[in-house]
Amino acid sequence: MTHAGEVTSSRSPRIPLLALVLGAAVAVLLGVNDRRHPGSAKPVHLGFDSIVQMKTTLGLVVLVLLLGQLLGGLWMYGRLRSPAPGWVGPAHRAAGLLAVLVSLPVAYDCLLAFGVQDYEARVLAHSLLGCAAYGALVVKVFAVHSHTSPGWFLPVAGGVLFAVFLGAVLTSAVWYSVQFGFPTGT
Repeated sequence: MTHAGEVTSSRSPRIPLLALVLGAAVAVLLGVNDRRHPGSAKPVHLGFDSIVQMKTTLGLVVLVLLLGQLLGGLWMYGRLRSPAPGWVGPAHRAAGLLAVLVSLPVAYDCLLAFGVQDYEARVLAHSLLGCAAYGALVVKVFAVHSHTSPGWFLPVAGGVLFAVFLGAVLTSAVWYSVQFGFPTGT
C-alpha cells in the first residue's frame, strides 16, 4: 500500500517476456516471408555498381557504427576509465538509429529479394542472424521505451542486438572483403 505522494518503483518481468515474444515473431516472420512471395521483391543498387558492392559497403559502414555503439554503451555504463560526457548518450542513440537505417537496404536485399538460403553453412548462419537482428531490434526498442522493466533489460537487449548484428556483418561484408577484397566498380 502506498501513501499519497509516494512514488513506487515497480519493475515488471512481463515487459522483457513480451518483448522477447514479439521480437521472436518478427524474426520468424522475416525468415518465412520469402516462402510466401518467392521472387516478388527486386534487389536494389542505390547507385552502386553492383548489389555486392552496395551490400558490402553498407555492411562495413554498419560495422563501424556497431563498434561506436559498443564504445558508447561501455562508456555510458561506466565500463571505461573516465565518466561519459553528456554528448555520449545522444551520440550513442544517433549512431544506433543510423546503423539501423543504413542496414535497411541490405536487409531488404538479403531478406526480401533473396530470402533465407541454406546452400552453405555460412550463408544459412548469415540468413538466420539477419532475421534475428531485426527481432533483437524489436526487443531493444521495448527495452529503451520501458520504464517498468528490470534494470538488466536494457543493457542485455543492447548487448544481444550488438552481437547478432555483428554476427550478420561478419558473415557477409567482412567475410566477402577478406575472401575477395573490397568490391570496386566495373
